Amino acid sequence: MTPILPAKPYRGRLAPSPTGYLHAGHGRTFWIAGQRAAEAGGALIMRMDDLDRDRVRPEYEVAALEDLRWLGLSWTEGSDIGGDLGPYRQSERLAVYREAFERLRTGGWVYPCVCSRKDIASSLAAPHAGDEEPIYPGTCRRIWERSEPLSLEGRRHVWRFKIPASTRVDFVDLAQGPQSFQAEVDFGDFVVWRHDGLPAYQLACVVDDALMQITEVVRGADLLASTARQILLYQALHWQVPAFYHCPLMTDASGVRLAKRNDALSLRTLRSRGVSPQKLIAEWAQANDSH
Repeated sequence: MTPILPAKPYRGRLAPSPTGYLHAGHGRTFWIAGQRAAEAGGALIMRMDDLDRDRVRPEYEVAALEDLRWLGLSWTEGSDIGGDLGPYRQSERLAVYREAFERLRTGGWVYPCVCSRKDIASSLAAPHAGDEEPIYPGTCRRIWERSEPLSLEGRRHVWRFKIPASTRVDFVDLAQGPQSFQAEVDFGDFVVWRHDGLPAYQLACVVDDALMQITEVVRGADLLASTARQILLYQALHWQVPAFYHCPLMTDASGVRLAKRNDALSLRTLRSRGVSPQKLIAEWAQANDSH
């Protein structure tokens, strides 16, 4: 892989995970992505983030495409129509993820970790970063840095990204404004390669957005901390960092963030109840203008 040069024409993307029916929050975020691509006169790419083998279902992919078209969205490249920079399903892109991972390993950016989630959670040195999982305390990293032997034979292990000490990631989000995240406070060494031989979300997302030449990533505000980690991966791989636009999250009547288990607010259910896409879009446009 060669470094991606800055792509001048706007390229946005839609990246649903076919692990359930899309809810109204997904719909609003994808609608905003479509609006921003249209306003920029650019391309919109449909990618299926389908690496969660236990939860992915073909019917959810079909439903996502149908529901987003019902909202009036269209795309210029994608999993259903092809394009020059495909394939557009993550499950069909394992070779490019492996190549990026090997580049990180050759560059000394990753190390193997045999710690279980229980080990990490029980560590007194593992502070919690908000609602996310505990920050990795660096147990295997210290072994790796001392060049001590760490036998992986027959042991379940992942590969973690080695974050330089005292790293701070600053960026300006186009929706949320200036952002700053401090390593060892907001996040720690994170998994880039899973024990089942698949890339973790952070790596797969960066590889796809870079190689598909995405110039702006539109997604929910719950992924701001992920953006900080992904920027470190872009830098380690010497790739151009795209712009980011993190939409406010949508909540239900009780103020709880929408999730795929909120079937009453799924786009499928809203469609079956006769709610028009025009009504939803008008509400989203009004809400977006108020932010």
